[in-house]
Parts: sequence; structure tokens; C-alpha cells
Amino acid sequence: MIDLFCNVNNEWNTLRKVIVGISTSWGPIPTAQEAVDPKSREHVLAGTYPTASDVSKELEGLVTILQNNGVEVLRPTNSENLNQIFSRDVGVVIEDKLIRSSMIEERAPEWEGIRDIFSQLPSENILIPPEGVRIEGGDIMPMDDEIWVGYSEEEDFNHYRTSRTNRHALIWLQEQFPEKHVRGFQLHKSDTDPRTNALHLDCCICPLSGGHVIFHPLGLKLESDIFWVRNRYKEKTYEVNAEAMYNMHCNLFTISPDTIISGKGFTGVNTQLRAWGYNVLETSFHETAKLEGLLRCVTLPIVRNEHV
Repeated sequence: MIDLFCNVNNEWNTLRKVIVGISTSWGPIPTAQEAVDPKSREHVLAGTYPTASDVSKELEGLVTILQNNGVEVLRPTNSENLNQIFSRDVGVVIEDKLIRSSMIEERAPEWEGIRDIFSQLPSENILIPPEGVRIEGGDIMPMDDEIWVGYSEEEDFNHYRTSRTNRHALIWLQEQFPEKHVRGFQLHKSDTDPRTNALHLDCCICPLSGGHVIFHPLGLKLESDIFWVRNRYKEKTYEVNAEAMYNMHCNLFTISPDTIISGKGFTGVNTQLRAWGYNVLETSFHETAKLEGLLRCVTLPIVRNEHV
């Protein structure tokens, strides 16, 4: 048996292998009380909750783009009556290690869908958070010598259902990767208003290879963190407002240093990306976006090569 090889050091090295979520049999439409985020709840109440078939068409469109660009695409094993769209949150690869996320109870079974994919990975390369450490992959960004983490302090974490990563995760990650600097960003949370809720870090910030960033500043809770991002990126920053954040304009997916997959209709963002010199591949993800996730959320990179 050949051991599975993992290698991810940042958000933009050339993608070689990735897991893309599925919407094969996600079960009945949840009630407003069962919805795990405010945007899904909004669409449940409005009667505009997406269909599994519409989301599946968007996912398959993304798979086609990835395969046409030389990326090997893996898919979760289907579980009946389970939403398995957002594979990003189930785990995260940093260097040659897989971090198995400690998700909210409703989403914990999603691990079973990708368990077999990682069954060939040596056990010492699978990091399982201990009790008390809560972490979801959408909050974790490998940034070469740093790891960026979106999180909530205890008061918010214990109050908001949308708080998915706690401060204990920062401490634990620093212990696992002592040679890296773990940088935390507190996120704004709301269980009722999707325009003021940054569900994960990747809903409000998208760092790019050329030292650029797509950024919704009010997704961050602390002025000091907003200042830090603006100071780091300076004129290479494109800021989006709450409406654009709501429509997931920060949740893009980089497949090589110069190529980014973005949403069709993201006019301002896509125009800026092209002005910066990036090759932008647009795809429709309007229905999936109703579930408060987009292109980064549905993808779990396994291998990114630095030199291709």
C-alpha cells in the first residue's frame, strides 16, 4: 500500500489534488430552527432554499474547471440525509499533516465521507484536536511561515451557534506547528443576520499570491486586526462591503499563483483581479451561496506544488 501524500503550505501554490463536496442526498430541507447558519435560515423562511440538483450542477461545473486545469479531484463517500457540500470544514492540510476538524454536532458525521480518502495517510500525520479544542477548516489558512485562524473568544463562542473555532484552537495549533506563527483574527458573529456574520475567516478575507487581498473589514471584530490587514497589504487591498460579503465575494479559490476561480457576476472583484494580472475563471455558484459558502468552502486541498 502506498501512503497518501499531502502537501499544502499556503493558499496559492499550484493545486494538484483536492476534495470537492457533493450534494447527492442531503435529506429534507431543514426547519428554520435546524439551519446551522443565518443565511440558510433566511432562505428556509423565504422559501428559496436551494435544491440538491441545482447545487450538484454547480459543483460539477467546478469539478470540470479543476480537471481541465490538471487537478485530480476526489469526492466524499455519500452518506444518506447528510449535507456534504462544504468539505473544507471537515479537515485542513498543513504541510504533510491532516487536521481533523472538531465540528459542531450536526456536522460531525461529515468526517465519515472523507475517512477512506485519508485511510492511507500515516496515523502520525493525522492530528486530532483534544477535548475543548474546537476548529473548522474554513477558519484555518496556511500562509507559509504563518497559520491564520479566525476564532471567537469564550464569551462569543459560548453565545453564538455560528462561532466554530475557539481560542484553544490557536494554542493547540501553535503546539503542533511550533516553527510557524499562529495569528488569530476575532470574527464578527450573528446567528440571525447573515450580513453581519463572518461564519468563517474565508468569508471575509482572501489572500492571494501576489501580495494582494480581497477583504471585508467589518468581518473582523477588532479594529487592531483590521488595521493590521490594511497595513500589511496597503494599496494591494480590494475591500468589499457587507452585501458583497453576504454574496460570498471573498470566498474565492486559487488553483495556481496566477489563476483564481471566482463567482460569475462578481463584477467588481473580478475586474480588480484581472487588473492585478490574474487569470480569472468564472463559474456560477449562486445556489450554493445560499448556504453561506462558496468556492473555498466546497474544496479541501490535499496537494499544492510550489514549483511546477
